Amino acid sequence: MAALAPRCACGATFSGAAAHSAPPRLARLTAPLSGSRAGRLAAPSHDVARRKSRPCRGGRQPCRALDTPNQSSAVEVGSAPWVTLPCDDPLADELVLVEQQRADGRRARVVYRNGAEVDAYDLENLCRKVGWPSRPIGKVEAALRNSFLVASLHLEVLESPENGGGLAAEPRLVGLARATSDHAFNATIWDVLVDPEVQGQGLGRAMLEHMVRTLLRREIGNITLFADADVVGFYQELGFEADPEGIKGMFWLAGM
Repeated sequence: MAALAPRCACGATFSGAAAHSAPPRLARLTAPLSGSRAGRLAAPSHDVARRKSRPCRGGRQPCRALDTPNQSSAVEVGSAPWVTLPCDDPLADELVLVEQQRADGRRARVVYRNGAEVDAYDLENLCRKVGWPSRPIGKVEAALRNSFLVASLHLEVLESPENGGGLAAEPRLVGLARATSDHAFNATIWDVLVDPEVQGQGLGRAMLEHMVRTLLRREIGNITLFADADVVGFYQELGFEADPEGIKGMFWLAGM
């Protein structure tokens, strides 16, 4: 199978590219964040004909099963309701987004981090949960290593205060988005996904908002991504414009 294009998997808000036949659109962020939004909107002008070539997901040759033991598998989501926490510092590199108080006295939380170490096997296990094809683990490691920014969401479970309040198990990766960049003017966001077990809490939106703020803080003024036609509205709400000024995404397709 040919390499697939960048896509999103964050519940109802995002959709995997493989689930849609409509062509994706190139979008870019052209204005700074204002409050909870990332900029102004513009009408779409041109659909990208096809997404195929990408730095990370090229060459979807089968790789070995992701059966490496992982301590984070002990961290379970739980059934108690989640509470969204206020954001006191939108420019922080580490933020607790939601919390969950459990009947056993433990407290779960989802933490956003910039630049946290992400294990390639954990990422591929998460990709598998949202239905993405497997990728060679060496290429996944290279993609993470060579990214300009990796934003991640980790589920943490803390012991009850009576038991010290420390981590009950290793944090579990439940969300990720990464950006490649020329380190000066431009950045492109790829691989946006959220674990289905924690979808519906606004985590994908929060992750992208904080990621965009980080890129702007690093003086990256032109931020682009690719979106399926049915989720363009979501990205517009975050300040992205679909193909401003008639800009078209073009791809070299192997074997054509």
